[in-house]
Amino acid sequence: MSDALSDDPTTEEETGIDLTPMLDVVFIMLIFFIVTATFVKEAGIDVDRPQATTAERQDLANILIAISPEDEIWIDGKRIDERDLATTVKRLHAENPQGSVVIQADRASTHKKLVVVMDAVQQAGVGQVAVAAENES
Repeated sequence: MSDALSDDPTTEEETGIDLTPMLDVVFIMLIFFIVTATFVKEAGIDVDRPQATTAERQDLANILIAISPEDEIWIDGKRIDERDLATTVKRLHAENPQGSVVIQADRASTHKKLVVVMDAVQQAGVGQVAVAAENES
């Protein structure tokens, strides 16, 4: 009778490694890295910034506004009309209130367009505004 029980496949125990806890840990780590990752934001165009000896790196800039040599305003790769700029900046600033605005004005752009952009940023209620420049050193 013992021989009959040993041949029965239902009584045999399967040996193997349970991968479920390891997969849980891997997925938790993946979620952690996705949530804590910082993504580089680009204004959407290449800007030839002027040089300055006092230029400092701005780390918490979450809104990058670029002014092209043709005085076009760009945010996140999209051309923005200056009439819509204040509302766009207000919406982006609401997503991350701790961030600041960095204006990347091309050296061939006009001073008038820079003032228009700075005025729109002030109207949007953003207190921290910086103008990007290349460090001379």
